[in-house]
Amino acid sequence: MTQEKRDFNKDAAAWDENPGRVKMAESAFDAIDGNMKLSKEMDILDFGCGTGLLSLKLLPYVHSVTGADSSTGMLEVLNSKITAQNLSGIKTLYIDIDKGTAIPGTYDAVTSSMTMHHIKEPAALIKQFYNVIKPGGFLCIADLDTDNGKFHDNSDGVFHEGFQRDEMKKFYKDAGFTGITDVTAAEISKPDKDGNMNSFTIFLIVGKKG
Repeated sequence: MTQEKRDFNKDAAAWDENPGRVKMAESAFDAIDGNMKLSKEMDILDFGCGTGLLSLKLLPYVHSVTGADSSTGMLEVLNSKITAQNLSGIKTLYIDIDKGTAIPGTYDAVTSSMTMHHIKEPAALIKQFYNVIKPGGFLCIADLDTDNGKFHDNSDGVFHEGFQRDEMKKFYKDAGFTGITDVTAAEISKPDKDGNMNSFTIFLIVGKKG
């Protein structure tokens, strides 16, 4: 598998034009909403927020959302949406885990959709999430079930061909989370790089910090 880092800045402007990405964010939100009680008192970190497809879905139901990403291009698109829609309660945060940047602040929940397979060391990142989540708070990660490398046309920056759910749940447990549950958040049919249609599933795993 390649270790090249994908340039998401180049993809940012046209990111939302892919209806599959929009639908994925909607499915991730529905799964989060169905498995964690959102409230207007909650401050949420949406890690790997991209153009804010999930962040903006969460915003009406919580106190605040911090959209964090390592792509300045993606954050620029989200910032333009915030300005154009005159939104309050949402801000962006540039953070590059690969450069050893620590996550600032504390949050009632951390959400992340379709980001963890781009992270070299997900177990270490989940421990960071645990440290910034307030007691009683939640971690909600949506990502690919094992896909045998067929999901991405461009594998640059893809460090994991999806995840076994038990593997991801062990990362949660080792970090200190309890009450760990998993559901299927979405099913996606798309052609692989050879043009053959494949079906993929997206899990949501939720854990609570005691």
